[in-house]
Amino acid sequence: MSKVEVMSVDLSNKIAAGEVIEKTMNVVKELVENSVDAGSNLIKIELIDSGVKQITVTDNGCGMTKEDAILAFSRHATSKLKTLDDLFNIDSLGFRGEALPSIAAVSNVTLKTSDGEIGTEINVVGGKIVSVDSCDLVEGTKFIVKDLFYNTPVRLKYLKNLYSELANITEYVNKMALCYPDIKFVLINNGKQLLNTEGRGNLLKAINSVFGVEVAKKMTRIYAENEDYLIRGFISYPEMCKPNRNSIITFVNGRYIKNNELNKAVIEAYHTYLTIDKYPIVVLDIEVDPILIDINIHPTKMDIKFSKIDTLKELIITEFRKKLEVLSLIPEVKAKEVEYKRPGFIEVVSQINEQDSPSYNNIEEVRLDVDNTSEIEPDDDNVTEDEGSEVRIKKMYPVGLVHGTYIICENEDGMYIIDQHAAAERVNYEKYFEEMKKPKHDIIDLLVPIKIELPSDEYLLLKQNLNIMIDMGFDIEEFGINTYIIRAHPTWLPNYAIEEAIKKIINIIIEKSSFDYGKFIERVAITLACKMSIKANDFITMEDIEILLENLRNTKNPFTCPHGRPTIISYSKYELEKMFKRSMN
Repeated sequence: MSKVEVMSVDLSNKIAAGEVIEKTMNVVKELVENSVDAGSNLIKIELIDSGVKQITVTDNGCGMTKEDAILAFSRHATSKLKTLDDLFNIDSLGFRGEALPSIAAVSNVTLKTSDGEIGTEINVVGGKIVSVDSCDLVEGTKFIVKDLFYNTPVRLKYLKNLYSELANITEYVNKMALCYPDIKFVLINNGKQLLNTEGRGNLLKAINSVFGVEVAKKMTRIYAENEDYLIRGFISYPEMCKPNRNSIITFVNGRYIKNNELNKAVIEAYHTYLTIDKYPIVVLDIEVDPILIDINIHPTKMDIKFSKIDTLKELIITEFRKKLEVLSLIPEVKAKEVEYKRPGFIEVVSQINEQDSPSYNNIEEVRLDVDNTSEIEPDDDNVTEDEGSEVRIKKMYPVGLVHGTYIICENEDGMYIIDQHAAAERVNYEKYFEEMKKPKHDIIDLLVPIKIELPSDEYLLLKQNLNIMIDMGFDIEEFGINTYIIRAHPTWLPNYAIEEAIKKIINIIIEKSSFDYGKFIERVAITLACKMSIKANDFITMEDIEILLENLRNTKNPFTCPHGRPTIISYSKYELEKMFKRSMN
């Protein structure tokens, strides 16, 4: 008797369903994408118990005929692919014809649809059509999915708790609302409305609906293109950061994707603007000829392959940096009224801290403010007084020093607090980095050569990469056992700590297993700037402060140190007057 047998249709359908439908979010995703492909401008998602008990998706799209509605539950039945060539020119979200039969195989489904001429209602239980009837003529489609995984208890067992399931759905619908601001999305769970967008094509208002008004006010537009790609959307000011990459949201030809290469490009564009483990809020739409991408690489279609991805990454990095380089990025401290037993008490709230937005990991934070429909405009005009000038901040006049660390300044706009170490780090970082980029370095001979003795393994590692130090302008050679002697150094090296700086550079060379010279000199510049700059509690004179402030004004990015910490925060004159009750508005 043969051991190899063809699986039953029921079994193969359940196996196939497991590749596409793993959680409630997958059901919502597939149904919402069908609604988008149907040309809907209103999509309503209603859940009972986070979708585990019931998911209802209603749209006002083109609907289906009776014949198409029946055929839609057959595996690989699709209206979006006809030939092999179509696979390489996909302009729809769905195309495989797997979603509906996969959903139907592990749930009970009711479909109501109308193309405006005939209404059809189909009931499917466990993947089998049990009834086909007529229904009302409201153009569009309504899917009701009940009792998900009722016939596959193992999958039901591994569903996460209701909070996590709802958080995943909310995250996905939020991102679709950002991708399609011209579609009105409504999301409801157990009768409570979680999202309600306007659907009038205003992306910034969609951002407001998802992230809140404070984030929307600190977003700036991006628009650029090259021969292969067009990018547009909004990116956040560095002060609006998140502890994870979830808010880096990218779409390609209207499809939400997760792509590590694009995320890395975005993070690199914000390099030195953000601290480690902080990430920007980005909503970026990428348009590209479908022939240059392959979306058929994963069952969920959440990742794609790019041709010429290097040109896309270069476009993102270049344009993001251009935008960041013309914005005024001084975080402003604001005051808000809080109720205490002492009336009129003011609590000062710093806006440089991480801003709150709906958390996708905590169900209590998922509910969004849908009542705020005021006009939101990005703070694109918040640039320096002379956008054509390289000086990006107005002149500030020092008035004192607090705790030996924080410089207090003023000008006609308000009051400023500058971290003297962070400011000095920025000045020195840019100085060292620019000097090390030069092909030729001015050098100076040492009156007394410096000898550096190393352990034998480190001695050999440095010997392997000795040309790097020579290229940087050092006159260095072997001098006895495990020892090097340095007779000259580049002039940019800080003359008050030459030996310490040389040892820092050698340590970085020894630690590196391979070299990208650009990244290497950047790390050297950051390390030297950190170690060689004035520290907190270092005393500096008023003359020193004036020089530091002027040098900071003339840097390319005076707003953060090379680690991404802010150098300056401000109190506007208006905010000061509010705190002291001089302004009651």
